[in-house]
Amino acid sequence: MEKVLGIIAEYNPFHNGHFYHLKESIKKSNSDYVVSIIGNNFTQRGDVSIIDKWTKTKIALENGVDLVLELPSIYSTSCAENFAYGAISILDSLKIIDYLSFGSESGCIDDIKEVSHTMNNQDKNSDFSKYLKEELSKGVSYPKARKISFRKNFRWKI
Repeated sequence: MEKVLGIIAEYNPFHNGHFYHLKESIKKSNSDYVVSIIGNNFTQRGDVSIIDKWTKTKIALENGVDLVLELPSIYSTSCAENFAYGAISILDSLKIIDYLSFGSESGCIDDIKEVSHTMNNQDKNSDFSKYLKEELSKGVSYPKARKISFRKNFRWKI
């Protein structure tokens, strides 16, 4: 049975690291096809993308992706949770994806799982909640307060 790999990326711009990630993901999953959901003309940090979405698509197709889907701006310019939610929701709606691959700054899946667990159990994590409330009471914005709270709560830096 043929296998389909889903990749979430920005490709802003596509570089050797992306090429390596793509090839390794195909190799590790032994997939026959690759569907990539790619950020559009804007990045997750809200900046204008270095290259336009059409060029990103062309480059992705030339480097081994079989189908490119655009991540709508509502997700592509949003926080990490919304970016991931939008991308995963779209890939999941296809009902053909067998494997999922994405890049990260740290490359450590255990750290990603730890952050995910904390985010999903904020109310139960008294230290994180305490740090978050402290920062918010200082008038710090929610995204910045959350970042500071994570840094205080975890042994590694975000």
